[in-house]
Amino acid sequence: MSAASSSTNGGETGFGWSAAYWLCQIFGWGAYVALGLNMVLRQTGPQSVIIGGYVLFFFYSIALTHLLRREVRRREWLELPPGRAASRLLGGALVVGLTQAILVIAVQCIWSRTSPLSVGRSFFLGMWASTTVATIIWTALYTGVAALVRARRARQNAIALELGMGEARLKALEAQIGPHFLFNCLNSLRGLIIENPAQAQDMVTRLANILRHNLARDANPEESLAAQIEFTTDYLALESIRFEERLRTRFNIEPSTLTRAVPAMLLQTLVENAIKHGISHLPEGGDVSISAHFETSTLVIEVENSGELVASPTESTRVGLANLRERLRMLYGATATVELRATGSNTVRATVRIPRR
Repeated sequence: MSAASSSTNGGETGFGWSAAYWLCQIFGWGAYVALGLNMVLRQTGPQSVIIGGYVLFFFYSIALTHLLRREVRRREWLELPPGRAASRLLGGALVVGLTQAILVIAVQCIWSRTSPLSVGRSFFLGMWASTTVATIIWTALYTGVAALVRARRARQNAIALELGMGEARLKALEAQIGPHFLFNCLNSLRGLIIENPAQAQDMVTRLANILRHNLARDANPEESLAAQIEFTTDYLALESIRFEERLRTRFNIEPSTLTRAVPAMLLQTLVENAIKHGISHLPEGGDVSISAHFETSTLVIEVENSGELVASPTESTRVGLANLRERLRMLYGATATVELRATGSNTVRATVRIPRR
């Protein structure tokens, strides 16, 4: 009476499941034989014909139910609608039970040298009923555990699919950020090559550092805050060439936050948003302040800039913040947040909160 599991389509694979199946076969039919033999021997006493018959019953019962299992898998009965699957499984159990009953009587007649015709009809039907019930129990256990394994495999496949789709969405979101940043840098470089070749060379070096950083990051969706600050410093240096004295920056970073992992491009996204939608609209320029600290175990990153919070943000702002929120959700769940609000008459602050996993 095996608790081993699975059909070809449901997922009984690997050495572990195979070993479990055979152990269940041995212990299940072994327990059935031991119980039946104990009951009979109490009535008749030790008899070689009875002991031998039960030993043979043990082996051919395992063989017959194994053949039934093979047919279930080969014909994919567990893939059928419940009613049709149940009728086929019941039919298989009846056939196996009948074969067992015939073999029991045949072995007994051969061992005792009696004619099969001497066996009463009631004895045969009783034996058939007994072996069929045992096989039905075996079939029910096998089908139940196979269903559990199939459900588990389906959940694993669903999780793997969700993770694969999530990774693809994450890469797509990151890909939307990179080209936009590169486009801005190349636009600035185009005008600077003629006006100031020396600064253009420095800008190319800074841009190369940023591109090298992206290549070195490979497929990891996270990196340390220290790496982000180094990256953002190069970015701000590039923007300072374009804005000159109109862009003033300062950092206030707690040292304990530097090793904390954050989503790739997070800080640069916030700073780029602050410059593009804040500083660039101010003729006199403004300040960008970047800070990071812990509130209990939550990392708080703030980027504050001069400017006003527009009631209806532009499409690029909406998309950039939406992408950032989605990346945070995919990496940390719903507890990670992004908030953009006005903190004064001419100040806007973006706040990101990332809880410890």
